[in-house]
Amino acid sequence: MTSQPAEQDTPPPPEPRGGRTPLYGPEFAADPRRVYGQLRHHGPTAPVEIAPGVPATLVTSYQAALEVLRDPATFPKDPRRWQQKVPPDCPVLPMMMYRQNCLFTDGAVHTRLRRAMNDSLGRVDVRDIRAYVEHSADALIDEFAYAGQADLILQYARVLPLLVLNRMCGTPPAIGDRILIGMMGIFDGVDAEKSNEELGAAIGELVALKRLQPAADVTSWLMEHPARLADEEVVHQHMVLMGAGCEPQQNLITNTMRLLLSDNRFGGDLAGGSLPVEEALDEVLWTDPPMANYGTTYPVQEVQIGGNPVPADEPVLISFAAANTDPSLVAGHGRVGNRAHLAFSAGPHTCPTPAQRMARVIASAAIEKLLDRLPGIELAVPADTLKWRPGPFHRALEALPVRFPPPSAPVQPDSIGDGQWSTSPVPTSSTRPAGTSTPKQPGYDSKDQQRWWNFPAKWLRGR
Repeated sequence: MTSQPAEQDTPPPPEPRGGRTPLYGPEFAADPRRVYGQLRHHGPTAPVEIAPGVPATLVTSYQAALEVLRDPATFPKDPRRWQQKVPPDCPVLPMMMYRQNCLFTDGAVHTRLRRAMNDSLGRVDVRDIRAYVEHSADALIDEFAYAGQADLILQYARVLPLLVLNRMCGTPPAIGDRILIGMMGIFDGVDAEKSNEELGAAIGELVALKRLQPAADVTSWLMEHPARLADEEVVHQHMVLMGAGCEPQQNLITNTMRLLLSDNRFGGDLAGGSLPVEEALDEVLWTDPPMANYGTTYPVQEVQIGGNPVPADEPVLISFAAANTDPSLVAGHGRVGNRAHLAFSAGPHTCPTPAQRMARVIASAAIEKLLDRLPGIELAVPADTLKWRPGPFHRALEALPVRFPPPSAPVQPDSIGDGQWSTSPVPTSSTRPAGTSTPKQPGYDSKDQQRWWNFPAKWLRGR
């Protein structure tokens, strides 16, 4: 186990373009902390470029971030005035464009959509989530345990959140992997326009399917909610759920595993209990949050943040990573166990409490299962040679190669679920409870189960 690489060993920061620092190249991905340190010389905000020719203002101060996030009247979420000036093939547009969901609305509309999301997520029992994560993790680990090596992103962390979301939302695998691939394209800005179209089409198919055959799942509960969401609103609400549940969840798992396997502070017997895992999760949410820069707002007139002018109709992004490591905040302050980080945002648009709880449960269960099943697991390469995926929004590794002693004899995991999905008590604002079993979705046979991640198709059906 090694400590984190020294800052001087990292590549130089990106060169400013027209006075703006780019946040999208490999130089930024290699060492964003150095870039944030330089940007702080501008004050609480700094001029950046989030794609070639796309200017934005980045908030790097913790206090300024709170002020922006808590003031939707001055910093509204609606991007439509801005996006009129952006070409349709802009790589960041799918992450920032207007959608009819709780992320890009304010006021009464936001309240209505957010209540539907909160109530629907609140009907899922987190104990069932943990059990399902553990069973699914066993199935995935069985696929590589006897090889003695694995890429924990490709073979584990990329797949596991999708399995959970498929289960929660009642998504057939043939639709689920299209959603995952679309989300990855949007986060990476690779053929983002096409990825966005595919994502919308896949979720639209899911919504149409649930109109015909509702079940005990989050998608159906959104459609049944007293808020009476139109199908298009359900589609865009689902995009928020998938956007938060796939890529960021993958990054939370892998960034925490990287920390556990590379930082001497977390040495010792990692398989001895959950405390090191919970501490590592807190540390990652402070220093390497899965969504490093987002919380986008669009002021409709020129405003000031901490004395710095911010143009009208230009995106203002919150750097959750920079704000969390603001020197004025962290000087002499131990963060372990402190949940005051901004990784889940703040203000009216903070991540819903049920979703925050689920994110931690999924990540902790996934990590604890790895440490339990694969004692002796270690990085297969030096920590300072791991590469990060470029992009202005996420903090994401390209791969996480590990090695471990293969088990001496096969381990037979418990059956992965029983087809039943229990729920928490139905909120008073919800309609009649749905049944507790999710029938097989029509139109998807066994041929649809062959997947590029190459593990047994039966686990994708949530059986």
